[in-house]
Amino acid sequence: MRYKFLALLLMAATINSCGAGSSQNAKAQDETKVLIKTNLGDITIKLYNETPQHRDNFIKLVQEHYYDSVLFHRVIRDFMVQAGDPDSKNAEKYAQLGTGGPGYTIPAEFVYPQYFHKRGALSAARQGDQVNPERNSSGSQFYIVTGKKYSKFQLQDLEEQLDKQQGQTIFNLLCGQNIDKIREIQASGDQDSLMRLQDELVAKTEQMLKEQGPFKFTKEQVEAYTSQGGTPFLDNQYTVFGEVIDGMKVVEKIESAGTDTYDRPRKDISIITMEIIK
Repeated sequence: MRYKFLALLLMAATINSCGAGSSQNAKAQDETKVLIKTNLGDITIKLYNETPQHRDNFIKLVQEHYYDSVLFHRVIRDFMVQAGDPDSKNAEKYAQLGTGGPGYTIPAEFVYPQYFHKRGALSAARQGDQVNPERNSSGSQFYIVTGKKYSKFQLQDLEEQLDKQQGQTIFNLLCGQNIDKIREIQASGDQDSLMRLQDELVAKTEQMLKEQGPFKFTKEQVEAYTSQGGTPFLDNQYTVFGEVIDGMKVVEKIESAGTDTYDRPRKDISIITMEIIK
């Protein structure tokens, strides 16, 4: 199997990651609930304690009223609705949105397969693997999964596809873990050392593939994706840090909005405010 090794090594050198972390050893506590008031109705979400950095950052932004007046700037039927770009506040019609944020990212917190992209999942948006192999999350942008239902046969086909992609996924993560070394070698212009590092990451990738075995969805995932729906192809690639517990009908209204060529609703759908309700 051959991956996009050298290209990813070169592109990985452009990564910038920042953002403060929080303790993984916090005492167990009740899950925090947040009320999202929109101009189409209310949505209530809960935040998972197992993703503490995403939880704490989201709570901080809510308390700072960061999300007040932002738009659902990207809406795709049978997929998801996305918000959290501060540049969307009072944005002109037809303005292309989706690049704004607080100026930092959050390290990925995959709690997989416990938390996955079922319908109603709350997940963090992020830049693509090409420039973000560590899959760090946006500091503010998030999406709510709508997705679609899958048959068991469709999930089996998807398992085969995802199994083939596992090698590239592992390699991307290894690139991120070795970013300082990659930068140092690139700065020296030593192509031989770069190729040797590539070979080392190839070997590690193949070993990890052998250890983890073929990709399979859990029984819980199969049940959710066949009965409720979701976006299983995003699992273990974007951090799922909460879920909708009330207001999916409002999410459906947002999802059904007419959109322009950038997937932005033609009529603005805004978050009026958010508040912690616990």
